[in-house]
Amino acid sequence: MAENTVRVKFAKLSDEANEPNQGSQHAAGWDLRALEQTTVNKGSSTRIRTGLAVAIPHGWEGQIRSRSSLGAKGMIMPNGIGTIDSDYRGELQVLATWIGEGDCITLNKGERIAQLLIAPVPTVEFIETSVEELGETERGEGGFGSSGRF
Repeated sequence: MAENTVRVKFAKLSDEANEPNQGSQHAAGWDLRALEQTTVNKGSSTRIRTGLAVAIPHGWEGQIRSRSSLGAKGMIMPNGIGTIDSDYRGELQVLATWIGEGDCITLNKGERIAQLLIAPVPTVEFIETSVEELGETERGEGGFGSSGRF
């Protein structure tokens, strides 16, 4: 096992659940599959069950991200990236919205629906200060495209 390996325990909540797997040896994400056939209607958000629960170690988080192939068709995750905290033990579910052609998309049982990435979470301490003590930057208070780099 590599020195930087993170061990994530998982449990199948259903005999029909598929364990997470990588699409290739160096893939960053682990594919998650639909536990059951699910229809996502246009303009609404639907939870897609995976039938899996995980135990992510403290100091790490799971990030559920869309699959580019489904995104190209019009299935998006309304929250961008779904965060799985290290103390969550419920079923992994993928929140999906259909914005593509047609009234809906039907995802088949066993179909790859998202990717799970495991990322470090640093210990953070917020320290209240004055605006002046925050320091000045070239950008300053400019936001929403103010850097002009799009």
